[in-house]
Amino acid sequence: MSRPERRLRPVDLARLAGISTQQVRNYLDAGVLPPAPRSASGYRQFDERHRRALLTYRALARGYGWETARSIMHAVHAGDLPSALALVDASHAGLHEERRSLAETAAALESVAEQETESPSMPRLTLRIGELAARLGVRTSALRVWEAAGLLIPERERGTGYRRFGPAEIRDAQMISMLRRSRYLLPQIQPILDGLRRTGSTAALRAAVARRRLELTERATAMLEGSSRLHDYLSTAPGEGDGER
Repeated sequence: MSRPERRLRPVDLARLAGISTQQVRNYLDAGVLPPAPRSASGYRQFDERHRRALLTYRALARGYGWETARSIMHAVHAGDLPSALALVDASHAGLHEERRSLAETAAALESVAEQETESPSMPRLTLRIGELAARLGVRTSALRVWEAAGLLIPERERGTGYRRFGPAEIRDAQMISMLRRSRYLLPQIQPILDGLRRTGSTAALRAAVARRRLELTERATAMLEGSSRLHDYLSTAPGEGDGER
């Protein structure tokens, strides 16, 4: 004779996850948790599967993000396992692409950082803002934002006031553009440029790349935990061998 399913209250689930009871209800309404029947008196009835779903969702969110985790749980509860797994696969593919991009960016940044910004044997190259934006493949507004943040300090033409970017600013703009594509925030870029300008050192650059690698490793670890939780949840879903019906 099987043991009766343990009933849980919203407050039990809330305490388990460190959230409010209203958030538990929101999760239920959003489809993150499986449907919960109501008792004769109208109260929602939660059980062990709701507990597992809550833990699965929270674990998925830490690695895959809240929106993707929500979509995965929606697909699972709709009985659409292929779509749920496709979301998981896409996230892992995206993380792999970020790793590859970071490796390429790190190598390119080292190369750019080592460029000679002035050469006595060559005429001094300067570009206007539109020319530099076209070279980098960004909007001129992006260059203005970088300038406003203190990352670029272009010269100004006499009379017209037009911006003129010399070799050092062109190099810095290339570095900023590559770092932004790798999701670095502007305050994270500032010390990299400061160190390069003062001493020619790429230590801050290497430290920034190392931090980004660590972030990706932490996310990969969280994704591994989330996918493990998802596997356990799927293996104990009704009709999958745990005796629930």
